[in-house]
Amino acid sequence: MTRTILEGGYLATVDGAGTEFDGGYLVFEGGRITALGPGRAPDPLREGAEIVDSRGCLITPGLINTHHHLYQWLTRGWAQDSILFDWLVALYPAWSRIDADLVGAGSAAAMAVLARSGCTLVGDHHYVFPQGSGDILGSIVDASSRVGVRLHATRGSMDLGRSQGGLPPDFAVETADAILAASSDAVARFHDPSGDARVQIALAPCSPFSVTSELLRDSAVLARELGVRLHTHGSETVEEEAFCIEKFGAGPTDYLEGLGWLGDDVWMAHCVHLSERDIAKFAATGTGVAHCPSSNARLAAGIAPVPALLAAGVKVGLGVDGAASNESGQLGTELRNAVLMNRLGSGADRMSGRDALRIATLGGARVLGRDADLGSLEVGKLADIAVWRIDTVEFAGIADPVAALTLGAQPPLELLLVGGEAVVRQGELTRVDSRELARAGATAAAELAGGV
Repeated sequence: MTRTILEGGYLATVDGAGTEFDGGYLVFEGGRITALGPGRAPDPLREGAEIVDSRGCLITPGLINTHHHLYQWLTRGWAQDSILFDWLVALYPAWSRIDADLVGAGSAAAMAVLARSGCTLVGDHHYVFPQGSGDILGSIVDASSRVGVRLHATRGSMDLGRSQGGLPPDFAVETADAILAASSDAVARFHDPSGDARVQIALAPCSPFSVTSELLRDSAVLARELGVRLHTHGSETVEEEAFCIEKFGAGPTDYLEGLGWLGDDVWMAHCVHLSERDIAKFAATGTGVAHCPSSNARLAAGIAPVPALLAAGVKVGLGVDGAASNESGQLGTELRNAVLMNRLGSGADRMSGRDALRIATLGGARVLGRDADLGSLEVGKLADIAVWRIDTVEFAGIADPVAALTLGAQPPLELLLVGGEAVVRQGELTRVDSRELARAGATAAAELAGGV
């Protein structure tokens, strides 16, 4: 095994003490971090090691994306001025035509963009499985392997069609029996429970307005039998809250709680419209949140109460959400947006750049149950590492290297390591040609648009 030393960069470890080293070193071997500290690496570690000059760079844990819809890469730019419900209605007809090949092309392109923005673990929520569409989940897993990132995929679902009072058209839903069988199959085929897993699976009925109460309850029971996590959308919009109150006589948090959907194995996307009582329930049960600031703004959903969630001890991670509601598709830019959005909502002293970095790394690892192995630069953890170049004209002379990432433009990515293996070097993917992925993604998007 080759010992590698990153040396001379500014290390933001995001450990429990918030340790940082200006001009430090980090050593990894066999895919895990073996040493780190201030100054020059000790001589015994240098013997036979590959030494990477990281001067002029900020070194952080790899970013963790806790919520995405990779297939939506194919419908970016659609319904640009719509709120969530109108946006969904506009895009459902296109999504009803996706298949494994189209999703594979879109997912690979989306994950390439995520990797190039510092993301080492991609959380994907896929919930549209048209009849005869092939092995969609398998195509997403294959795309993650090609790009080289870790994947926390979900077997999502919808069974509440419009004729039953739900939002999705009937052609977009499945039967509950088919969903539960497919969910068990997905876990059996793809889920790796080990600490260094490249692929893990969660069960993810889509939302209170697209899923029956019975499927939510049965999915929670099944997930716990299989030992996997649960994910859904929650409290995203005022329209969702009104839907839940009218149909179920309760707001989203109380409704989901009654179905077994609060717990330390559950995380929910968005959580924009939470009351103080809701936040207390999330904190008491260990329920996690995926914060998606750009998507919340794009769809005019509102500003999530992230500072209040953090103050209460709620686990919060960062998410891009669907690329069709966040056309950038980059996770690195979400750090800055998280800071700015939450300062608008809560004041300048309630959200720091280091808060955002922690959410995007260790926070995401906690939300996904991976914090024993991921999310911070500590001895024994996996070498999932982002090295950002901050000595270019945009960043040279900035007083705080962390601010270069969390308040400035996204810095160029010098190196991205997943388990110690380079996935990005000097901004370019190492395992696949980004131009090839761009062509395939554009072709797939045109094919999908042409059939609508």
